[in-house]
Amino acid sequence: MSVRSDVCDCDVIHEEIVNAVKIKMLSDDTFNTLTKFLKVVGDSTRVRILWALDANEMCVCDLAVLLGMTKSAISHQLRTLRRENLVKFRKDGKIAYYSLTDDHVKIVLEQSISHVTE
Repeated sequence: MSVRSDVCDCDVIHEEIVNAVKIKMLSDDTFNTLTKFLKVVGDSTRVRILWALDANEMCVCDLAVLLGMTKSAISHQLRTLRRENLVKFRKDGKIAYYSLTDDHVKIVLEQSISHVTE
C-alpha cells in the first residue's frame, strides 16, 4: 500500500491561519459572480474573440473571417460577452464595431495568456 505524500495526515487546526484567511474571504455573491465570469471566458471561441479584440476593435464580419466562423455564430458569442460586460460596441453607420469593455478585461486576458505560456 502506498502512502500519498500530498495528503495532510494530521488533525491539527491552525486557528491563526484559518482566522487570518477567513477575514480575507469574499462574499458568496462575489464568488458566484467570479465563477460565472470564469465560465464565460472558459469557452475557446470567446477567448479567441477577446484576444482578437485586445488587438483591435472589429466588426462581426471581420471576426467571422478571422476565426473561420459564421456571422451568426460570432454574433451569438458577442451577445454572451456583452451580457457579461466583457465587450462593448459602437455603431458607425450600419457597422457595429466591438471592443473590450475596459482595461480590466485586457489585463485578465493578457495575464492569463502569460501564465499559460510560461
